[in-house]
Amino acid sequence: MKWTLLILSLCLTSASFASKGDPVVATVNGKKILKSTLLSYHQQNLNYVQNTKKISIENSLNDLVDRLIGIEQAKKAKIHLRPEVIKKMNDIVYHAYISEELTPKLKKIKVTDKMIKEYYSKYPEYKTSQILLRLRTNPSPEEYSKTMALANKIYGDAIKNVKSFPTLAKKYGQTTTALTGGDMGYQPKARVATEYYDAIKDKKPNSVTKPFRTQYGIHIVLVGAQKKYEQIDRKLYETILYNDAKTEVLKSYFAGKRAKAKLKINEKELK
Repeated sequence: MKWTLLILSLCLTSASFASKGDPVVATVNGKKILKSTLLSYHQQNLNYVQNTKKISIENSLNDLVDRLIGIEQAKKAKIHLRPEVIKKMNDIVYHAYISEELTPKLKKIKVTDKMIKEYYSKYPEYKTSQILLRLRTNPSPEEYSKTMALANKIYGDAIKNVKSFPTLAKKYGQTTTALTGGDMGYQPKARVATEYYDAIKDKKPNSVTKPFRTQYGIHIVLVGAQKKYEQIDRKLYETILYNDAKTEVLKSYFAGKRAKAKLKINEKELK
């Protein structure tokens, strides 16, 4: 559970925090579990469906006891000093800090109908079909040339006869969508690679894009109809615009932090 670490930290309570109103319900190798901690943990268990065991206060206490014993044994084995564990711990600390710092600003984000209309006028949804030829992230020159040569051949066949695109997709496509002629349906900009959307944007129906590359490989895309604004999923676009605004808040926040940090980047090593 996402609150496990918080709960476990509460479990590691010294005797000075215990009171008559919050008695100690168990002691594990000197570590005290307060009743308030147990009740909080038990309530979280009740909020999740479990089919492995009955949810009872006794089982919740057993869980906490087992976790404390497990943590104690892990520390003795120095598991918390392993690089992969430190990375996970740092990820948790980072996200907890960001949440605490930026939640007040994020609560101020409001997405209006006007914002959605303006966004959709710039980035409408298109119905597309694709033929994807898989390519490794760092292919050899020979591998890239061979794949691109095949992509150009497919593109040439497609523009000669657009109606043949589903057949070509079934023959050459290397994704599950190939089984349905490469049909991708309608996709918002936020759900496709940037290069993909840039390739299809403002294209007329029945246009076929020239082969282009993304992190997934080389694509040839057939562009279909454009969805009308009245047909969009408004909730989806509220989420998209909220996430965009959230990203800008994060960028602005860290821009200020970067300006004050002692930061030096070795540009040569980025090439």
